[in-house]
Amino acid sequence: MAGLINTGLTGILGHQTALNTTGNNITNANTPGYSRQEVQFETQAAQRTGAGSVGTGVNVTDIRRMANEFLTQQVREDSTLFGEQETLDSELSRLDNLLGGESTGLSNALNNFFASLQNAAEDPASLPQRQLVLSEAQQVVNRFEALNQEFIQQRESVKSQMQQGAKDANTLLKSIAELNNAISESPGLAQGREPNELLDKRDEKLRELSELVNIRVTQAEGSQVNVSLRNGQSLVVGSEASRLGTREDSEDPTSLEFTLTSGGRTLNVDEQINGGKLGGLRRFESEGLQPAFDELGRVAIALSDTVNHQHEIGMDLEGDLGGPFFSDINSEAAQRGRVVANADNGAPRNAQLAVEIIDSSELPAGSWSLQFGGDGRNFELVDRATGEVVNQGRLPDPVQSEISMPGFNIRVEGGTFNAGDKFLIQPTRQAAANIDLKVDREEDLAFASPVRAEGTDGNTGDAAIDQGKMLNVRDPFTNSLLGNFRQEGELDPPLDIRFREDGDKLVYDVFDANAAPGDPPLIEGNAGASPPVNVYEPGVSNKLFTEDPRSQDYFGFQFEISGNPRPGDSFGINYNTNGVSDNRNAEFMAALGTKNTLNNGSQSFSEGYAGLVEDIGVKTRQSQLDKDAGKTLLEQSTNQRESVSGVNLDEEAGRLIQYQAAYNASAQVMSVAQDLFNTLLQSFR
Repeated sequence: MAGLINTGLTGILGHQTALNTTGNNITNANTPGYSRQEVQFETQAAQRTGAGSVGTGVNVTDIRRMANEFLTQQVREDSTLFGEQETLDSELSRLDNLLGGESTGLSNALNNFFASLQNAAEDPASLPQRQLVLSEAQQVVNRFEALNQEFIQQRESVKSQMQQGAKDANTLLKSIAELNNAISESPGLAQGREPNELLDKRDEKLRELSELVNIRVTQAEGSQVNVSLRNGQSLVVGSEASRLGTREDSEDPTSLEFTLTSGGRTLNVDEQINGGKLGGLRRFESEGLQPAFDELGRVAIALSDTVNHQHEIGMDLEGDLGGPFFSDINSEAAQRGRVVANADNGAPRNAQLAVEIIDSSELPAGSWSLQFGGDGRNFELVDRATGEVVNQGRLPDPVQSEISMPGFNIRVEGGTFNAGDKFLIQPTRQAAANIDLKVDREEDLAFASPVRAEGTDGNTGDAAIDQGKMLNVRDPFTNSLLGNFRQEGELDPPLDIRFREDGDKLVYDVFDANAAPGDPPLIEGNAGASPPVNVYEPGVSNKLFTEDPRSQDYFGFQFEISGNPRPGDSFGINYNTNGVSDNRNAEFMAALGTKNTLNNGSQSFSEGYAGLVEDIGVKTRQSQLDKDAGKTLLEQSTNQRESVSGVNLDEEAGRLIQYQAAYNASAQVMSVAQDLFNTLLQSFR
């Protein structure tokens, strides 16, 4: 009887455990990371008799955790991918909306500015029209500054998210290390009975960590796991956790770099942080935000440079040469601000470098790293976007020299350079923040040309001279005023173009109009020279003066004569005194709105900005597609894991009925054993 009772009892206890486990599955059906548990039954050792073996009941050998490590790892990898793409898409969408918005972008401000110049050219003496130009120009400046400020705010937001992400990762790393310790010390582990709840918690922490950064998980002794970055840098070893941190980037102080502290040592792991939210933030900064800073700055530099040049070669309402319209792109502060010394450079840290914009039409958007090696005089200039060496060489002794690049020069002015020293070169990064309007008064707008030409009344030919074009009022090599523009309000000297015969050719001499009779010409025509000088070609338009500033025939302007002049004809070129109704320079300034001045003369300002908007838009669209694909992959891997580890309520309800019936049947076995025992006792009364 005792054997039958014991058999029933084992059934009751075993199925009671099964009922408890099933109930636990049901109540944890919505618990994140929970893995379904299943009771493993095993027949107890049979009792041998002369008639054979008689069963003695059932044992619960294990409560198995239904988990597949491959599927769990797949969920982690897909979580890493989706975390990166979701973060990248969120930040790029914000940037795209900013650049492309009608009220927040730059396009409308540029269009309105050049439209106001065109309107002012129709009535160049009108003060209200001039005031409108200044107002629209200030709006352009405001839009540049506002966009730059929005970029800065987004950059600071990214940095805050990086810092918070590092803190969240540290919390998870600490929890994983503590769970490793608790799992290794759990009772019954040596007998193969694993602490299912602790394992579930650890897997969930690992999944949350994978949302932040790409990790590698390897099994260790005592059911522990070691966690590392993808390159093998350890994050958790057993019960010891490293600490992830951020600090100011030694190369670019406006950015952060990631560090890892372990065993008292702090390492730079910035290049090893990829995937997940932190990897997405790094990608956005390098692929979206920094290029946007540089490209917006490039447009600002080109606008300032071309408008400044055109305005400076004009004449204002009071007869003076025009000054800078926008801020000087090559001010001393601007040139030095384009170079950032690495914080890790060696003493004495007295190197002096500057970046000068030479040609804004050739200027690329980007940043470069100037690195020194050998004895400190060998250098390499590395494109940070591609990692390619674009220039290399050796500094002379003394070190004063220039490193030439398309559109800009890196000027080495002095100081000591050590092997390993680095300098960040950013020709356009700060330009949008530094642009400013320099014209204060309507009268200072230089809408007229400072020179004009006219034929002498006694000319007998039908030749005509155009109103010419200004080339410059400054020497491009010294930046000082050309000699003929140094007297305020005058052309010094005024010029007289006189035609004469030289053999069978018609030539012209260039005289100082104020010269005394008999004085030699400034430039004498000579048909017999090699090459001929100032020979007039009939039937075509003849250019007076050269565009080459190295030539003596350079005056900073150029005129054209067409038709048929006769010997003795002359044309005068003088300062445009009282030319208040002259709109020639205003027309040239307005034409800059559609003139191709960027990318080696292939894009206008609006097209250059539109290229930035398009580039960010394409990246945003691609990130949206990648995010959708990553979401689909994560859903698939999650569903696959749930098919193994998830709780199916219908299935568990069926198991409840199954185990309840088995429990009742086992109780009935005990009841039958009791009845038999009572019957046996009564037979002896």
